Amino acid sequence: MRKFFSSFFKTNHLSKKNDQHPMKKYLVVGLGNIGEKYTETRHNVGFKVLDALAKEQGFSFATEKLGSIGSFRIKGRTVICLKPSTYMNLSGKALKYWMEKEKIPLENVLVITDDINLPFGTLRIKGKGSDGGHNGLKDIQEFLNTSQYHRLRLGVGSDFSKGRQVDYVLGEWSEEELKVLDERLERVGKSIVSFILAGPKETMNTYNNT
Repeated sequence: MRKFFSSFFKTNHLSKKNDQHPMKKYLVVGLGNIGEKYTETRHNVGFKVLDALAKEQGFSFATEKLGSIGSFRIKGRTVICLKPSTYMNLSGKALKYWMEKEKIPLENVLVITDDINLPFGTLRIKGKGSDGGHNGLKDIQEFLNTSQYHRLRLGVGSDFSKGRQVDYVLGEWSEEELKVLDERLERVGKSIVSFILAGPKETMNTYNNT
C-alpha cells in the first residue's frame, strides 16, 4: 500500500513538472494601441481577437508589466495571451519581455495583426516573412533579431485612396464589416487553438486564405 501511494504521488509530481515544460507553453500576442479612441479601429484587431478568445475560453486580462495578460489551459498546454501596452510601434519590447519571463521558445509564439494587403476577414498564417510595412511587426523583428516567427494576419482590406493608409487603419469598422466581424474573430480563435494543438503546418493548410 505504501508503495502504491508513493508511486501515485511521484506520478503527480512528474505530471506537474512536465506541465511547466517550455514546449507546453505558448505566447499569443495581439497587436494594438491602448486607449479608448483606438478600441474599435482596424489597427486594433489583434486586441479584439484576444478579447473574443478570452470570452470563448473563459479567462480575463489583468494589467501587468508592459501589457495586459491573461491565460488558459487546453489539453496540457498553457497559453499566455498578451495585449502590449507599449503602443503598436514598440510591440517588440513587451513580446520579448514575456517570452523570456515565461521561458517560451520562439516556435511557440504567435503574433496576431491586421493586414491591409488581404481582403477584409481573410486569415493568413506564416512562419516567417517581412514586416510588410507594419510598424508593430518591424519592431518585433528588431527585438527578436529574426523574421522567423509565426504571425497570423487578419485582413482589413484596402478601401482607401492614395496617401490615406494611416487614416484607414486608425479608422473604425464600417457597418458592413461589423455585421461579420464577430464570425471572423471566432474563426481566428479556432485557428489559434489549432496552432496550439495541431501545429502550424496543419493550421496553415486548414485556415489560410479562408
